[in-house]
Amino acid sequence: MANGVNKVILIGHLGKDPEVRHLEIGSSVATFPIATTESYLDREGNKQSMTEWHNIVLWRGLAKVAEQYLKKGSKIYVEGRLTSRSYEKDGITRYVTEVVGREMLMLDTRGDAHPPMPEAEHEAMKKSTSEALPTAPAEITGDDPDDLPF
Repeated sequence: MANGVNKVILIGHLGKDPEVRHLEIGSSVATFPIATTESYLDREGNKQSMTEWHNIVLWRGLAKVAEQYLKKGSKIYVEGRLTSRSYEKDGITRYVTEVVGREMLMLDTRGDAHPPMPEAEHEAMKKSTSEALPTAPAEITGDDPDDLPF
């Protein structure tokens, strides 16, 4: 049985065009922020909105799709895991929390931001999504059917 669950699901709009780096080992990585907005009524009955920004990281095939099809304002669905890291800049330690995406779906309608993706590329993207991150052993992922949580 897994010791914990680290799963994030977000639907939001890109705050800027993806920044894509092509690494020497042949992999690509795309980073960009997305905004999620929730609306609610306050005590006086006025509609209020609250926007949260999330840093997204996509690897390999998903990064290539992001580079080709996503742009500022694109609406997407991202599913992945939450990670945090720290780095030092100008002698100050900074902390970053990111969502490392395992799945990504473009939610814009046909006439929106990007041209339709050819079917062959869509199939290639599905394949590259499953190769995007290494698979954890069965004892960590809970893939053993005899180890059901109920």
